[in-house]
Amino acid sequence: MGQPVTANIAHKLGTTEAKSRIGGGIHQIGEMIPGASLSNQRWEEDTLHFTLDAMGQRIVSEMQVREQEVYVILDLPPLLAMFANKIKEKLQKEAPKMLE
Repeated sequence: MGQPVTANIAHKLGTTEAKSRIGGGIHQIGEMIPGASLSNQRWEEDTLHFTLDAMGQRIVSEMQVREQEVYVILDLPPLLAMFANKIKEKLQKEAPKMLE
């Protein structure tokens, strides 16, 4: 079992526009974790499921797009759990830029 890192990102875009902007900016998520890269992504209704690869580890993640917020979950594997606080700080600071 991994260490989940979660964040709520408030917005005033509505679900459709937020999904569009996230789709256009999802590549930025890999930049939030040093050495990480986006390896796959798929939409399932209003949830974007994606995987990041970092330091030989897989980070299974999702973004649940809601009318006024995006709920982000990064499930860190045990090797990366020690970086959970730093990753959360970076996520809260940088993730809103995907919605601009």
